[in-house]
Amino acid sequence: MSLTVFSEIPESDWRHSSRHFFIMPDKYPVSSGHLLIISKEHRRDFFELIDEEKKELPELITTAKKLIEKEHNPTGYNIGMNCGASAGQTVFHFHCHVIPRYDGDMDDPRGGVRHSIEGKGYY
Repeated sequence: MSLTVFSEIPESDWRHSSRHFFIMPDKYPVSSGHLLIISKEHRRDFFELIDEEKKELPELITTAKKLIEKEHNPTGYNIGMNCGASAGQTVFHFHCHVIPRYDGDMDDPRGGVRHSIEGKGYY
């Protein structure tokens, strides 16, 4: 891996490893069980992943869900990737958030990820 904040994470912090990715808890979790899927090779964002990585990613999302459900009982999920600074990306090394959601964690969760632009979540 090229040097990024993710390249400093020891393998002992990984919860799972595959050919192209590793899974670990988010250090600033949005909810209990929030995990990150991080590319082993430095790729800036989803659009820089090679085809082989893109094909493997859905399997890792499912694996992350299974890991979460070993310790938590979410009633929903948000799966997200920030691609580019204007989309909120602050660490420019591919990572996918798998965020467990729980009944009652927000008064009105309708609109989900649409709330990334103020006022656009309600339709």
